[in-house]
Amino acid sequence: MRSLVTGGAGFIGSHLIDRLVERGDDVVVLDNLSSGKEEFLAHHSQQVTHHHVDITDYESMSPYFKGVDVVFHFAANPDIRLGTQITDTDLRQGTLATYNVVESMRVHGVPTIMFASSSVVYGDNAPMPTPENHGPCMPISLYGASKSAGESLISSWVGTFGLQGYIFRFANIIGDRGTHGVIFDFIHKLKKNPTELEVLGDGRQEKSYMEVGDCVDGILHIMKTQNESLNLFNLGSHDTCSVRRIAEIVVEETGYTDAKIAYTGGSRGWAGDIPRAMLAIDKMNSAGFNVKFNSEEAVRHTARVLIQEIGLNN
Repeated sequence: MRSLVTGGAGFIGSHLIDRLVERGDDVVVLDNLSSGKEEFLAHHSQQVTHHHVDITDYESMSPYFKGVDVVFHFAANPDIRLGTQITDTDLRQGTLATYNVVESMRVHGVPTIMFASSSVVYGDNAPMPTPENHGPCMPISLYGASKSAGESLISSWVGTFGLQGYIFRFANIIGDRGTHGVIFDFIHKLKKNPTELEVLGDGRQEKSYMEVGDCVDGILHIMKTQNESLNLFNLGSHDTCSVRRIAEIVVEETGYTDAKIAYTGGSRGWAGDIPRAMLAIDKMNSAGFNVKFNSEEAVRHTARVLIQEIGLNN
């Protein structure tokens, strides 16, 4: 099978590629390395072809879709907070990039797409745990708006041009090779100042966390076992973990146990932050998939592997 992965040099995309290579796929990666790292693909130099392409440029990226069997679309702005500073970031890197992907699929006859969406499409004050049929979805961040728009583009290409679509709404995905996020940020803050750990908000923010290996295994399991024209699934764990608890775990794992945890205050960590989120995963479980890590286990595992990768104790 010939698989094309946008954003394949990124955090989740590179873990997916590990699985695709393992099952024998011929893998094409489109990634301009704006946030991904070539080293994440270096161990697959014989099996993976990486093209340094910006998928916001249709003319440059479209030819690579010729002869492809399935597209895994991960490329996007990875930092929700960036959209508050440069407000067209998610429009260009999310919505318009997704249009380029599905239009390239239509032109070159690629039948199937997997889209990395997010729990943030549900917006604020959604019921916990949130089922896939919750609506209307009213995202409160520009990143969430772009993910919602991407879902709509894919469903419309499915309905109009006969594509098959798999849309996965992710919980917070964490693990090795992480390049951003709360655990990554906490470790870097402690590396800079081992005496104090600043936490944005009041620490009561509470969300589901899913280990990246569980995430990609869930994607491939559902794509293998579910065959509707449009397939929508939440991917997450069975519980939540608070930011306060994450801070405590990172302090424990770094060994900087004398560090003072200082909270900036307020219920949100930043504009567009959703303080409490947990996805219903009954549909995922009914499809025959379950996670190996729950939220706190995934957080502790991630803290340990990122401490090694960052070289905190070197």
